[in-house]
Amino acid sequence: MKITHLVWLRNDLRCVDNPALYYASLEAKSAKEGIAVVVTPTPTQWATHNESDAKTGLRAGLIKNLANTLATLGIPMHILHAETFGQLPDTITEYCINNSIKHIWFNRDLPIHEQQRDQAVCEKLQQHQVSAHVQATDIIVPQDVLSQQGTPFKVFTPFFNRWVTMLAQQDITPLPAPDPQAEALPEPSLNLTWEKPFREDLWPADHDIAKQKLWQFCHHKERHYQESRDYPIEPATSTLSPYLALGALGPRQCLEAIFYTCGQEERRWQDSIWLKELAWRDFYRQLMAHFPFLCKNRPFKPETDALVWRHNEKEFQAWCEGKTGFPIVDAAMRQLNQTGWMHNRLRMVAASFFTKLMFADWRRGEAYFMSKLIDGEFAANNGGWQWSASTGCDAAPYFRVFNPTRQSQTYDKDGSFIRRFVPELAKLDAKSIHDPKPEQRKQCHYPEAIIDYKPARLAAIAAFDELKGR
Repeated sequence: MKITHLVWLRNDLRCVDNPALYYASLEAKSAKEGIAVVVTPTPTQWATHNESDAKTGLRAGLIKNLANTLATLGIPMHILHAETFGQLPDTITEYCINNSIKHIWFNRDLPIHEQQRDQAVCEKLQQHQVSAHVQATDIIVPQDVLSQQGTPFKVFTPFFNRWVTMLAQQDITPLPAPDPQAEALPEPSLNLTWEKPFREDLWPADHDIAKQKLWQFCHHKERHYQESRDYPIEPATSTLSPYLALGALGPRQCLEAIFYTCGQEERRWQDSIWLKELAWRDFYRQLMAHFPFLCKNRPFKPETDALVWRHNEKEFQAWCEGKTGFPIVDAAMRQLNQTGWMHNRLRMVAASFFTKLMFADWRRGEAYFMSKLIDGEFAANNGGWQWSASTGCDAAPYFRVFNPTRQSQTYDKDGSFIRRFVPELAKLDAKSIHDPKPEQRKQCHYPEAIIDYKPARLAAIAAFDELKGR
């Protein structure tokens, strides 16, 4: 069987619910031809984008797992090594020429560097008569979600209402895996020299386990998600974001689980709060596509570029290391550093502390998060940081400044989460642990607070007040 179709996988590392893989397989089968899959690691480019070692490690594991699955279907996977996006047009074209490839298939990416990469690859391939077949973006509603005036939404709630309407009109059935195209191939041996360590005990690089986690969450926790999702000690969130970030799970797979669970429990799927969280992911991705300047370190609200952020290296290092003297912030940062993941409520607390109380430039915090997160996605991370900094689209009002101690008392009432990640405070009582007294800090070898909450809050609000009229 002659292989003339090539499927180029990026952050869509899965067999099921993969438009490029599925439609390439159909097209090749109708022509009595075959497909191959390529993955193009670009470790220097990932470093430029601040991607974490944890994400790189999970990516490597998922590539190996996927290669084994494809081998059972008789579909070969090849690794084309390159350091940067700029090397890919020549690398992919050379592969296509050497292997008589006539068609290349991939799912559309939205960040500006990725779009420029894809355009350069397509232009180079066109010179050698290789046709490019670009499939839908890997989001839940792949079409543009626009207002009645045909403009992109800048506020989430009307976006969500339109998004749900469009979702109800589309087929959400996951695309199946491609049919076997030949006898099973030997298990491939892939030499991924850029592999990095990650918490495989928390996120096994196994597509079947990812799918099991999805269905277990929807069966047992999705119904109570709204009431329990804000408490970091509770195992109440899906923790599927690392698999979604690398495409080990597809959007229609998540929808299928939500629809089925809500149907079994006679609930409206439109009311699922977890579905709304997935919609936020779409919202930030579509914003990035409509406003590409977001990919260039610029705030959505241009007037906030006039803010004069503080640059205190000692405070920045204390925040990174989880030694700010605010127990809930420190617990959050240590969770990030130890696991590559942080509970969503704590992401808001840590980012608000950084931008509103330390009054540090949100871009620096955004980059640090990306450098540690196993689930780091540029659009969601950028959107979350700009929300916290009140510089972004549909952001928190600038005068809303999280009080970290109050957040701690509300969402970690007995201090269980703090005790897990700040063990030096473990023996303190449930009241003291949120804001230890000076003598307790000394006894526990725990630092004094790096900032004074009340004046820091007032200073941040005053800085934003000065922007009025700009």
